[in-house]
Amino acid sequence: MSDRGSRPPRTLSPLRENLRETFWFAPALTLVCACVLWFAASALDERIVSYLREERAYDEIQELVKVAEDTKQIVVTVSSAMMTFIGVVFSISLVAVQMASGQLTPRVVRIFVRSRISKLTLSVFLATFVFSLLVLSSYESETDPRRVTSLPFVQSVLTALLVGLSLLLFIAYVSSTLRLMQIGPVLDHITRDTFRVLGRMPAGRPGPEPLPGETGQILYEGRAGVLRDVNVARLVRAARRQGVVLRLIPRLGDFVVPGTPVLAVHGGAAPARHALRYTVSVGVERTLHQDLAFGLRQLSDIALRALSAAVNDPTTAVQCLDRIVQFLAAAVRLPLGTVHHRDRTGAVRLVQDVPGWEDLVDLGFEEVRRCAAGVPQVTRRLLAGIDDLLPPAGPDRRGPLVRHRTLLVQAVEHAVPDADERQFSLLPDRQGIG
Repeated sequence: MSDRGSRPPRTLSPLRENLRETFWFAPALTLVCACVLWFAASALDERIVSYLREERAYDEIQELVKVAEDTKQIVVTVSSAMMTFIGVVFSISLVAVQMASGQLTPRVVRIFVRSRISKLTLSVFLATFVFSLLVLSSYESETDPRRVTSLPFVQSVLTALLVGLSLLLFIAYVSSTLRLMQIGPVLDHITRDTFRVLGRMPAGRPGPEPLPGETGQILYEGRAGVLRDVNVARLVRAARRQGVVLRLIPRLGDFVVPGTPVLAVHGGAAPARHALRYTVSVGVERTLHQDLAFGLRQLSDIALRALSAAVNDPTTAVQCLDRIVQFLAAAVRLPLGTVHHRDRTGAVRLVQDVPGWEDLVDLGFEEVRRCAAGVPQVTRRLLAGIDDLLPPAGPDRRGPLVRHRTLLVQAVEHAVPDADERQFSLLPDRQGIG
């Protein structure tokens, strides 16, 4: 399916991505696992006591009774303090996330929501709390070793292990949250996610035959929202069974409303409606699962906020330009524009419009260039970035870069009347002012 040899899209990939965008699934699953673990540990404790009674090892049972009594206070403390601990930790974390979203962009909240360490920490905290409550129900008032039927020995050991794991995860979670408040790690996270999208995006070229004529359109039915991703594998399979070619009309990231065309059918009748269920995912905001331009959108937003008069942080804008240039340098030689997804026989079954080279350059440079005319640190870095991209771009892709360079020079000449200051602002520098 790809000229670059990218792996074929998986049918369950959109479902996995939607679960990663939620914050409830992992904790809910962990609570179920905690209950199952308690049932298993309780059964094991009963087996241990039953075996010792059969062997008439009452001294060993008495030792287990003492151990259980000693650990009971620990379990009581854990069960009473864990929920308070969870509330305090995540209240502080939400304040940190709010500060980061205010300083950078509201879209950084998705980094916290998708963070594996955040979900794992909350899951283990809740599992420890629920498990300790269940362990308390296993304690008996009977202390006579001849009458004891169950002792929470294994359960107490597991509670201690969960507490230790919670403390380790708490340290990792605090470190991760502090990194979320630093501009460097946030930009690096956005860039890595964007490169993953670029690596997954197939670059299938059109076949020798032109696309068949359009024979119909499929209208969108559902709630209005942003087109987040499409189930490419399911769409390709539906088109192959029907013997047609489907063309996705809106781009990923477009806002769609009910009744608008979402798929065009070429070469035959449209597939049945049930075959196209769960092929288009619409939500309240964009995601980086398949949206190639969303990463550049976030980097540009952070740079624009840094260049605003209220913030006035050109160094952050320079750091954003570093990442924008890094991404454009990786995409400069790749085939962009229309993507052709093929089935197992090599036939084109799905045509999808993705941002082209000029679209990516405009998204990365246009708004930053308009706001940077009077900021020499940013103009110098922007000129250096454009100059670095010109050699690998080749003659066919230099046009957008040359246009942005010319417009930037004109804007600086208009905004900076002094010749010496203008010359300084137009001197390319990879560090801005290094």
